[in-house]
Amino acid sequence: MSRRYMVVDVFTADVTRGNPVAVVLDAGGLDARAMQHIARWTNLSETTFVLPPGDSSADYRVRIFTPGSELPFAGHPTLGTAHAVVSAGRAPSRGSPLVQECGAGLITVEYDARNGVTDCRLRLPAARFADVRGDVIGELQAAIGAPIDGSVGPACVNVGPTWLVARLESAAALLGLQPDMGRLASLERRLGVTGTTLFAASAEGRDVDIEVRSFVPSQGIAEDPVCGSGNGSVAAFRRERGLLAAGHAEYVARQGRCVGRDGIVRVTLEPSGEIWIGGACVTAVEGVLHA
Repeated sequence: MSRRYMVVDVFTADVTRGNPVAVVLDAGGLDARAMQHIARWTNLSETTFVLPPGDSSADYRVRIFTPGSELPFAGHPTLGTAHAVVSAGRAPSRGSPLVQECGAGLITVEYDARNGVTDCRLRLPAARFADVRGDVIGELQAAIGAPIDGSVGPACVNVGPTWLVARLESAAALLGLQPDMGRLASLERRLGVTGTTLFAASAEGRDVDIEVRSFVPSQGIAEDPVCGSGNGSVAAFRRERGLLAAGHAEYVARQGRCVGRDGIVRVTLEPSGEIWIGGACVTAVEGVLHA
């Protein structure tokens, strides 16, 4: 069967930057085993499969797979899939928000498509927190080969995927990390988290607030280039730990330089508690998948 297929670069307006997601637009008839096989073949951090919605409130349903497993929700695949749906003519180039149905429920995606680039942002599922024990902190530091910022305790933050989140003392320390992926994968499995997201204050000044890196070795991904849910977990962590002013807050995060995929993530925190993650999306590959 021929299925329309795209690869979308997310969190960038420049092809071959940001974070690519493979999108299979006509996924009817594929079971979970076939979807997982295709996700292993694309070998990207995530591959999505677009299906008719089961909920009448949604515009479409999506299933999201890493090379190793299915996820209930992920940020950059959600934004990239919205771009693909709009680019395929299945939604107007601008107008009412799209509603995506996925394992985490209904996700609102606001968008505006112009000149081949879609500016998207999604409303993150409500975050849930769990502090970690001291032995976990020690194991995390051993796995990444560097100390974390001792003034802010790390936490497991569930925003659909669950991330182990910690702050490092400098962007230089963060960008210089070379984690022991086997040791980090073992820690992630022991904690039952999807991956590990680390951040530090940016040295670039006002334009970029923080630098971020996301590691997912337990899911078969050494480093996720630019991670929407990872950035969402950091935003929730920063607010929970008192690192952001109360009320409305906005900032820009940078991620992906260590893997050659520089991406820019816009983060908005509303007084209501809502967190929005956004950025640009552009089509890198368009064609037909015979599967």
